[in-house]
Amino acid sequence: MDVSRTFARPAAPVLSRPVAAAVAVLAVGAALGAGQLVAGLLSPTSSPYLAVGDAVIRVAPPPLVEFAKSAFGTADKPVLLAGMGVVLLLVAAAAGLASRRSSVPAQVVVGVLGVAGIAAVVLGPAFTATDLLAPVVAAGVGLWVVRALHRLALAAAAAPEAPGVRGLPRRTVLLGATAAVGVGALAAGGIGVAVGRGTIDSRARLTQRLTAATVTREAPLPAGTDFAAELGTTRFLTPNPEFYRIDTALRVPQLRAEDWRLRVHGRVARELSLTVDDLLARPLVERTITMTCVSNEVGGDLISTARFVGVELADVIREAGPQPGADQVFSTSTDGWTAGTPTDVILEPGRGALLALGMNGEALPAEHGFPVRMVVPGLYGYVSATKWVTDLELASFSARDSYWVQRGWGERGPIKTECRIDLPRGFSRVPAGRVTVAGIAWSQPRGISRVEISVDGGPWAPAELAAEVGGDTWRMWRGTVDVGPGSHTVRARATDGLGNLQTEERADVLPDGATGWPAMIFSAT
Repeated sequence: MDVSRTFARPAAPVLSRPVAAAVAVLAVGAALGAGQLVAGLLSPTSSPYLAVGDAVIRVAPPPLVEFAKSAFGTADKPVLLAGMGVVLLLVAAAAGLASRRSSVPAQVVVGVLGVAGIAAVVLGPAFTATDLLAPVVAAGVGLWVVRALHRLALAAAAAPEAPGVRGLPRRTVLLGATAAVGVGALAAGGIGVAVGRGTIDSRARLTQRLTAATVTREAPLPAGTDFAAELGTTRFLTPNPEFYRIDTALRVPQLRAEDWRLRVHGRVARELSLTVDDLLARPLVERTITMTCVSNEVGGDLISTARFVGVELADVIREAGPQPGADQVFSTSTDGWTAGTPTDVILEPGRGALLALGMNGEALPAEHGFPVRMVVPGLYGYVSATKWVTDLELASFSARDSYWVQRGWGERGPIKTECRIDLPRGFSRVPAGRVTVAGIAWSQPRGISRVEISVDGGPWAPAELAAEVGGDTWRMWRGTVDVGPGSHTVRARATDGLGNLQTEERADVLPDGATGWPAMIFSAT
């Protein structure tokens, strides 16, 4: 009799590598879907996935942020989210491979990810107690799914054809449960993203109200404000879908105008609480304003122009009664982002700062701050153009540092005199002879009085300026040069409305905007 064979224990089941990896990946996917669903129902900013992405943006060093902007442009946020997804997929798969015999390694990894999600939400700038629910539910669902699926997978591995639920083979039960978890995770995530679409209807209603409202309109644009019809260059007014977008919001806040409130407080004589109805009851004005991002490189495209409709921000600040020393209007977005705007600039006669509700004939698009945003001409957006604004605190610069100032950017952000060459395109080939050179120049709020161009280091020649709309907007220009066959370099420089020449000195965007004369290389044949 073989005693060793009689008392030998059966080998413990071991999951195959693909199954083990799939179990952990599905658990993480279920956690993300559950978190997104709860966040969509209760508080979009509490999504643990988006909260971690926001945390990455907050702690990333400024040079890395600028690299992402220059490398990916407005696609930087989708790239970040996609990169996070890939990292999570790899981490989950590795955790699964370490859990072929026991679910403990996968549970530890899912638990750590859950804690990271909870921490990111709690440390977010706009955290409230309700926001805890989404990351906690996500962590709980992830842990439950990884344990349940791992048990099913082990049972199926031990005896795949043995009866499981309702007499079905264990392998069939495992496949069904896996499919259900996968579909459920995708559906929950999709529903969480789709919830809150009441913004669309609210925006349509506000557009109708703005259309019917009495607005002090600006004069129609004069003829010849751009050369787009002749040259195909930049149009004077930027269509809303083409207007540049730079912000830190990984998910555009989905707000309703009916729910919006603005609190004005701090070092003021009286606090104010304003609704959209309150703003619509005030005098509405239209302003044509060119907005510029401080991250715009020399020759860059982070600049656009629109006609905004809103109320005078200076009137709101005066009504609150700023107290001595309140030299900063510290604005906060619904997602916790902050900006600090010099109070004296907002109150400057003729500055035209707005609490804007409309943009190019309609309510603000969601991605541009619906229902209300700040627009202050003459300042880079990072200190003046808070989207989805919900809070204005009168404070001092010595007491509060806003989001980008904390990260090393300049405190006040006045826009510098700059220009850009749009024609000829970089490294393009054109016929030798007379070549059209065209572009835009800006110096808000001083305006542009002159643009000059030079080819191959030759003398500077004045360009033709398009019709002027105002100092708060860009100005188009064009000229012609004679060139022979070969490679050529054209440069441009602008002079502002006060007679100050744009500086030739090259400077990076950090800390307060790039400078330098733009240049374009092209070939003539």
